Amino acid sequence: MASPKKVVLAYSGGLDTSIILKWLQTEYGCEVVTFTADLGQGEELAPARKKAELLGVRPENIYIEDVREEFVRDFVFPMFRANAVYEGLYLLGTAIARPLISRRLVEIAAETDADAVAHGATGKGNDQVRFELAAYALNPEIKVIAPWREWNISSRTKLLEFAEANQIPIARDKCGEAPFSVDANLLHTSSEGKVLEDPAEPAPDYVYQHTVHPEDAPDTPEHIEITFKKGDAVAINGQTMSPATVLTGLNEHGARHGVGRLDLVEGRYVGMKSRGVYETPGGTILLAAHRGIESITLDRGAAHLKDELMPRYAELIYNGYWFSPEREMLQAAIDHSQGRVNGTVRVKLYKGSATVAGRWSDDTLYSKQHVTFEEDAGTYDQADAAGFIKLNALRLKLIAARNRKLPE
Repeated sequence: MASPKKVVLAYSGGLDTSIILKWLQTEYGCEVVTFTADLGQGEELAPARKKAELLGVRPENIYIEDVREEFVRDFVFPMFRANAVYEGLYLLGTAIARPLISRRLVEIAAETDADAVAHGATGKGNDQVRFELAAYALNPEIKVIAPWREWNISSRTKLLEFAEANQIPIARDKCGEAPFSVDANLLHTSSEGKVLEDPAEPAPDYVYQHTVHPEDAPDTPEHIEITFKKGDAVAINGQTMSPATVLTGLNEHGARHGVGRLDLVEGRYVGMKSRGVYETPGGTILLAAHRGIESITLDRGAAHLKDELMPRYAELIYNGYWFSPEREMLQAAIDHSQGRVNGTVRVKLYKGSATVAGRWSDDTLYSKQHVTFEEDAGTYDQADAAGFIKLNALRLKLIAARNRKLPE
């Protein structure tokens, strides 16, 4: 690849991406544009600007943007309309943030006439795939630089040596070996590596940084009501909120009740198994509530088809195919199903659990007249079931008759 003249770097302001910034300048002699996204990770982003300037980035080439509303509205909510869960448990908090970051990298590259983008994902993980598939889907001509696959900095010690040699500020707590790696956004917190690498050992309590231990959660349950419109949560306890505000509120409710903790060994797209510890308090509540409102507003056939499509949809997001035609096709079908998914769900939060305690909707398909154990005033003729059962039993009876005459 020809040396780039200008590179847009996904920049957190942390040690690793600061080293990458300097490495790009020294290795390629190129101009660097930094993009720092506020995804609700809960960190002060102003230091990222100061650090980028210290490393020689011109002020007009420093992009720091609050994309929390865009993140929830355009990525998290569409995913939750599908009830997407990877390998039965993971709510895809890291995976769903990557296409947004990649999209902005490509857009900023176009705005600044940059000819390449760069990221800090390692060569062992999923994020390199997610960043790069998204970038190429949006601009097939873009160059992508992945320093962890190119440089000879192979250890934490060499990272620190490079930082010292290039006068990159090192926080005191970065000089020692970090006990685990953390990625956070408004949907979740992900922790992996170091003390978590042995899946036989329980995660230390200090790994969980955003949710109380379920055993220490309040002894009194809390009930909250979540209102949906076309499959998206729009209000909590009757108060209308923006997408990011809804998720922030659900996070607060869930965190104090210890909701959304997960210790998972997952199959990475690159082939290896990886152990991660996740905290997704708001997302866990949102999933339970969304399934609750769908249970009374979505037809059985549509609901079952959605459940069949969901694992494929979740895998596409996990593997980095957000901008693929197949994900967009599935999204169109999922979104079509949500037209009447309106109403309110009451959720009980208690000691780590989020359970549906009630649901109601003007668009409900639930008919008490049809299911009542009391007199139904002729709404449903139970005798009709006899012919229904006989027709559905016919093929089973034919198989049984054949097997009696011709045993194996």
